[in-house]
Amino acid sequence: MLQVSLPVELLRAQPAAIFWTATLAQAALWWLFPMLFYLGPPGDLAQTLAIGHEFQLGSFLGPPLAFWLAEIAFLLLGSAGVYLLAQICVVVTYWAVFALGRSIVGIHHAVIAVLLMVGVSTFTVPSPDFGPPTLTMMLTALIYLHFWRAIGEGKRNYWFYVAFEIGLIMLTSVFGLFLAGLLALFVGTTDRGRAALGAIEPWIAGLVVVVMLFPYLIWLDTVGDVITPIMVRMHSQEAADANLFEWARLLLGLLLAHGGLALLIVLASGWRLREAKDVPVFERASIDPFARHFVYFFAIAPAFVATLVAVVIGLHMPIGGAAPAVVLSGLAVVVAIGDSINVHRQRVVGVAWGALLVVPALIMVCAILILPWIASVDLKIAQPADAIGRFFSDSFQRRTGKPLAIVSGDMSTAELVAYGAASRPSVYFAAAPEQSPWITPEDLRLKGAVIVWPTTDTAGTPPADIRARFPDLVPEVPRAFERLIQGRLALQRIGWGMIRPRASASNQ
Repeated sequence: MLQVSLPVELLRAQPAAIFWTATLAQAALWWLFPMLFYLGPPGDLAQTLAIGHEFQLGSFLGPPLAFWLAEIAFLLLGSAGVYLLAQICVVVTYWAVFALGRSIVGIHHAVIAVLLMVGVSTFTVPSPDFGPPTLTMMLTALIYLHFWRAIGEGKRNYWFYVAFEIGLIMLTSVFGLFLAGLLALFVGTTDRGRAALGAIEPWIAGLVVVVMLFPYLIWLDTVGDVITPIMVRMHSQEAADANLFEWARLLLGLLLAHGGLALLIVLASGWRLREAKDVPVFERASIDPFARHFVYFFAIAPAFVATLVAVVIGLHMPIGGAAPAVVLSGLAVVVAIGDSINVHRQRVVGVAWGALLVVPALIMVCAILILPWIASVDLKIAQPADAIGRFFSDSFQRRTGKPLAIVSGDMSTAELVAYGAASRPSVYFAAAPEQSPWITPEDLRLKGAVIVWPTTDTAGTPPADIRARFPDLVPEVPRAFERLIQGRLALQRIGWGMIRPRASASNQ
C-alpha cells in the first residue's frame, strides 16, 4: 500500500505553497537569528559598511553597488536592515530558480530543485553577511531566468531585462564581466542563440550593455593598474607551482559545499533499501534538449570560470564568491535525475531537510554559548560592537566637543568601532592610504581621529607599525570590554589614542 507523508502530499497538491513556505521560513530564520544572537557584524559586513559609508564610485574591493545598498539599509534600519536585505536577495534567488525550473521541468520538479538548494551551504550559513557575493547571486539568478525567457522561449522583450541586469551585476562584481562573456559564448555557439541574433532586440540590449560598461571603466580607473600585477604573477614560478593545486582546492571546496544536497539525494534515492516499496513519484514531460544544454552549461561553466580566474589573479575564493557559481546546482541535479523522481524514506528526507535548515543556526548558538568556556575562540559575532563604538565615540566627543569623524589603526578593530559608533565615523586605512581616498592627512589634522589596536597589556603601547604611521600619537589607558558570554576568554582589550582636531588642540 502506498503511504505518503504530509509534506510529500502537500508538495503534490500545493507545490507553490510548499515553495513559498520553505523559502520564507529560511529567510525568516536567517533574519531573526542574527538579530537575536549577533552582537558584532558577521563576516566582512563591517568592512562592507565602512566602504559603503563613503558612497564612492568604486573601491579596492570592487564596484560599488553592493556597498551602497548595504549602507542605505543600515541607515534605514540598522543591522536588521542589512540582514533583511541579505534575505531578500536569497528569496529572489530562490524565486528566480523556481520560475526558471517551472518553465523547463515543471512546477513539481522546480520546487524539488529549490528544496535541494538548502543542502548547499553557501545559500544558508553565510547568508546574513550581505556583500557583493550575495547581491551577485541574486542578479545571476535573475539573468538566467530572463535570458531563458529571451532565448529559450523567444520572448524578445526580455533581452532588455537581461541588459539591465548585466549592467547591475557589473556594478556589483567582476564576476558580472565573465558572466556576460559566458552569455555571449552561449548565444554564439548554439543554433537557437545564433537564430535569436536575427532580431533587433539582442543588438539593442548589447548596445545598452556597452553603455553601462562606462561606470565599470570608471571603477577600473579608480583602482589603478590591476593588469600588471596579474601578468607578473602569471609569469612567476609561484604561479606555475601553485595554480593547479589551488584550482583543485577551489573546485573541491565548491563540491564539499554541496554535501547536504548529496545527502538528500542519497536518502531519497532508495540506495541500500532491502525491499522495494510503493513510493510517491513526481513525473514531468520530457525536457527540450536545448533546455537541458542551457541548464548544464550555466550550472558548470560559471564555477569553472570563477575558480580558474581566481587562481590566475591570486584569490583564495571563486571570483564573485561561491554562491553565484552554484545558483543552478539544484536544478541541474533535477534535470539529470530524469523524467521521474521517486521519493524513498519520505520522513527521513523531511527530517534531514529540516536539519539542514535549522542545525547551522543551532551550531552558531552553541558556538556563542559554549565555545568561550571550552576554547579561546573569539567569534566576530560575539564581539560587543555597540559598546566598543559607543565608548570611543563618547570619549572623543567629551574631550573635543566634536563628534568622532575618523577612526584608524588596526583595520578590523577600526571597522568594528565605525560599525558601533552612533556618529558613523569614516575608516582611514592607514596601512594603505590609497584604499581610503575619502580621507587626506589634512582631514586627520582638522577633524581629529581615534586610533585603535588590539592589545593584551595594560600599558597601551602602540604596535610598531601604528607608532610609525602616527608618530605624535599619545596612547591612552587601554579599555577592556566584556562579552555577553565571557567564559574563560580574556577581556577584549583595545589600546587607543587620539589625534585632537586642530581647533580643539589650541583650547586644551
